[in-house]
Amino acid sequence: MKELFIVTHTQSVHHVENKVGGWYDTELTARGIWEAEATADRLATLVGHQAIEIYSSDLRRAAQTAAAIARRLGVAVTETADLREISYGVAGGKPQEWLDARYSPAPDDDRLDHHCGIEGAETRRDVAKRVFPRVNAIVDRPCATQIIVTHGFTLSLVIAAWMKIPIDACGFMSFPAKSGSITHLRQDDFFRSRAVMGVADISHLTAGLRNHS
Repeated sequence: MKELFIVTHTQSVHHVENKVGGWYDTELTARGIWEAEATADRLATLVGHQAIEIYSSDLRRAAQTAAAIARRLGVAVTETADLREISYGVAGGKPQEWLDARYSPAPDDDRLDHHCGIEGAETRRDVAKRVFPRVNAIVDRPCATQIIVTHGFTLSLVIAAWMKIPIDACGFMSFPAKSGSITHLRQDDFFRSRAVMGVADISHLTAGLRNHS
């Protein structure tokens, strides 16, 4: 059986400053560090004592989340730019209101290649073309249990790559996820079916917040 756990990075500075993320490279907040530890504890319960590989976006908020998981599980992290969030070009790091005033949503007939009107921004296809090969390379490795730490937008394309959905069919797909979420994917050995066992679970964070209140 092959199991893949996809983690969205925990709370970062750009969240609380209400700035555009993308490739704008901010660190975790104090809450984000706590959330990363809570996410690591939950993953330790889910994976048990199996051999693990961890892969992460190289942006600091994801890398710090992955580092917390790696410490908890006692393994190393492989970082890669292929798992980064979508780039918002010149909008990265600007106030969210700046982007909202200029952003042009993709029309129904151009979901994959629309540039949203922002200079230097990636399209959905741009992101898919770097995410799909990387996910396929990770999954093709012999390790049966793997963790990928990435970002909210990128999560949907990681799932699509796992499900072997063609890029041209990804124009409308979306799996909304909050920070620190865990998505669980599994392939059985007999049918070779690729199943989505759970999407964007944050119960480990909400339970922790109740306990701290």
